[in-house]
Amino acid sequence: MDTVQTTILQDRLLELYQQEQEAIRGKATPFVNRLRKHALARFREKGFPDTSQENWRFTDLTPLLNTEFVFDFSNQSRHMDVDKIFTCDVYDLDTFSITLLNGWFVYKHAPLTQLPDGTIIGSLAKAMEVYPELVDRYYGKTVKMETNSLAALNTAFMQDGLFIYVPEGVKVEKPIQLINIVNTEYPVFLQPRHLIIAENKSELTLVHCDHSLTHNISFTNTVMETYAGEEAKVSHYKIQNKGRNSALVTNNFFHQEASGKLYSNIITLNGGFTKNILDVTIAGTGCRSEHYGLYLVDSNQHVDNQLYIDHREHSCYSNQLYKGILDDEATAVFSGKVMVQRHSQQTEAHQNNHNILLTDEARANTQPHLEIYADDVKCSHGATVGQLDPEAMFYMRSRGLCERSARQLMMIAFAGEVVSEINIDALRERIQHMVEKRLKGELSICDQCMLHCNSKEPTTFNIDPGKL
Repeated sequence: MDTVQTTILQDRLLELYQQEQEAIRGKATPFVNRLRKHALARFREKGFPDTSQENWRFTDLTPLLNTEFVFDFSNQSRHMDVDKIFTCDVYDLDTFSITLLNGWFVYKHAPLTQLPDGTIIGSLAKAMEVYPELVDRYYGKTVKMETNSLAALNTAFMQDGLFIYVPEGVKVEKPIQLINIVNTEYPVFLQPRHLIIAENKSELTLVHCDHSLTHNISFTNTVMETYAGEEAKVSHYKIQNKGRNSALVTNNFFHQEASGKLYSNIITLNGGFTKNILDVTIAGTGCRSEHYGLYLVDSNQHVDNQLYIDHREHSCYSNQLYKGILDDEATAVFSGKVMVQRHSQQTEAHQNNHNILLTDEARANTQPHLEIYADDVKCSHGATVGQLDPEAMFYMRSRGLCERSARQLMMIAFAGEVVSEINIDALRERIQHMVEKRLKGELSICDQCMLHCNSKEPTTFNIDPGKL
């Protein structure tokens, strides 16, 4: 691996921090700014991850870092009218919608909104001014900077992002939709930060959409911390539809207290380079943690899903199901690890990753892993990489279906196992429709919103129907 470019960018970032320290620190709380110093030291020590590290063995960042990135520490996009460049109409999906543009929170009326039930939604930068004690109580508590240098980098440079606080016993009736847009005329390096807090017995659903409106190079390094208190229920849907020149790294840290319920579903439909890191700490008894993912990649796209679930208490349940379909020279990585600590008796944990390759050039690397130190557990893991089942194909052909139709039905059924786990009817129907068109080679996506097609110059997913 050529380390020259990564070292150059690392040195530039360290220099930029010193030069732009006043703008970067902004009006953050003293605690947050003290944490920056520690985070910067960790990044200086470890630098960018490379293929010598186990979690990055099949994913090389070097080609992505060989760019003269532009860094915006003063929100140059604040005067941009989002309504003129972006339209998102999801039929029958009633959400509380908010937008990030080039890493900064966009608002018309106020940077923070407090609902009648006490829920607070808005800009993390503003929340640090208005609710400093609340932010300090949770911020940085779950992020593992010692082992995750990109999370450390984000912690050092963080300026804005999404803040959600749900008080004890409150159920947020409508899903909250975060639309994260990248729209610039130059290559940008963005580092948004999100803090989600669901107090005891609260309930929250977040729909997180990542979009690119241009084909310019971009690198987005996101950190999201989610705290779920006792008996809290948090659902997190992530829809990724980025440009082919984009790099997206999402560091997702979840913390669950006793009897909490956590659900996540990541749908990756497009993107040049995507790495999703999910780090889940199950810190209380009686928790349930379910994680699903679907990735459809072609050309030379690369997607890497890395999951780590740490069972620290007894009588908990976790499940992972990730499925991928790869065409052309696309590559995918799944690295899943379940840790069952010594006192975590009566744990039930399952882990599965399945991949279908449409060409001989496509590659999938899968690494399911269990590490168990308790003796009263029920755990399993499995992984497959292959083509469509010839026996199932023969059965469908014998029932009168042509080969193309039979292949398409099998592929749709394969993806449908993950899509069917979306518990929002309108979102599930839209995603199902998009997946079907994608697998038929007919999907044209609107470059303004992956959930509603209205682009004058649509981009087409180039999966060859003849291979289905």
